[in-house]
Amino acid sequence: MSRAPNASGLPTRRAALALLDAVLERRRPLEEALEALPPSLEARDRAAAHRIAAAVLRRMGSLDAVLEAFLTRNPPPVVRTALRMGAAELLLLETPPHAAVASTVGAVPRPFAGLVNAVLRKVAAAGPAALEGLDAARLDTPPWLWSAWHTAYGAAGARAIAEAHGAPAPLDLSHQGAAALPEGAVALPTGSWRMPAGTRITELPGFAEGLIWAQDAAAALPVRLLDPKPGEQIADLCAAPGGKTAQLAAAGAQVVAVERDPRRAARLRENLARLQLTAEVVEADAAAWRPDSLFDAVLLDAPCTATGTIRRHPDVAHLKRAKDVASAADLQRRLIAAAAALLKPGGRLVFATCSLQWEEGEAQAERELAGLAPRPFPADALPGLPGAITPEGHLRTRPDLMAEAGGMDGFFAARFERRPG
Repeated sequence: MSRAPNASGLPTRRAALALLDAVLERRRPLEEALEALPPSLEARDRAAAHRIAAAVLRRMGSLDAVLEAFLTRNPPPVVRTALRMGAAELLLLETPPHAAVASTVGAVPRPFAGLVNAVLRKVAAAGPAALEGLDAARLDTPPWLWSAWHTAYGAAGARAIAEAHGAPAPLDLSHQGAAALPEGAVALPTGSWRMPAGTRITELPGFAEGLIWAQDAAAALPVRLLDPKPGEQIADLCAAPGGKTAQLAAAGAQVVAVERDPRRAARLRENLARLQLTAEVVEADAAAWRPDSLFDAVLLDAPCTATGTIRRHPDVAHLKRAKDVASAADLQRRLIAAAAALLKPGGRLVFATCSLQWEEGEAQAERELAGLAPRPFPADALPGLPGAITPEGHLRTRPDLMAEAGGMDGFFAARFERRPG
């Protein structure tokens, strides 16, 4: 279990309440809400608030099930959220009861202070045993996702995915040059390095020198499968924040990174500068961008519902809806067609998404794509990761893959080649 700081105090709980209100009531991404917190908030309080909010989002169904036993009526949203926070601290984060209860009471409107105090004292008395017997995987997964995963992966697969979302993800690192394996890191068979959850990357040796960057082990696989060669002209579409651009540039490719959002493009430039890697960054809509020359290869890590990243971004499970899948799939179809037009004859395209949804992965690869011929990955393309290459020759990772080592994000990737003429 991860621990919240014992002395985080009232500012932490108020910040956590603001984060959860942003996600659950105003439907804003957690990272965006974090950036909107007051600059005056101490870094310790900011980190603790994030930890509390993430725990609530990760285990909200289970926390609600525990709280129901102590509630006689449905409280207002802000009070319900505060109760979830307090329960998460008591049952998941091992915060001392007096700190969790008193500070949570102080964060709610005064008329509800007595209710919050009484309920959380009962939760504290029950302790972590209150979670025993609950079907956490089912309770903590939105019904539409559970149904979709059940259809795509079967009952056992859906449950395995949901169970993998129950704990914070470790920190995975991509690396270059003279980077040395940090103390406490594990070298994964995929080539990534893995640190325990909660590790601060900025404190690791090699970060300041630009030798390492955060990138989930699964997110690093599409570039590995694209197999960039030194001197190749490669377009990286929808490129921010730049982890894959960095991989391509570190391999010696001549990279054009395309990103439509100016703020994300600025972040991409900042990341490349820290890593001392070179790529041409173009601010443009990849679906409409038409460069002067064609490319040897294109990497399209397309916008998606990002349901494969829930273990790292638990807010995704609460922000996305079933209708978002169809919208994302439609955009992906347009981007694939645009990417095909950027290739030289014989050039290769790797299409990837960080989604677990069939419509955003396998269904796209099964379509007849104008100008493109499928080029399946060989079964032994990832020898250190058995099962990641499907019988159809696509990459499919899930959060429960490599579970004994901490799992990985859900990713899909397929390879195509531009037909002559």
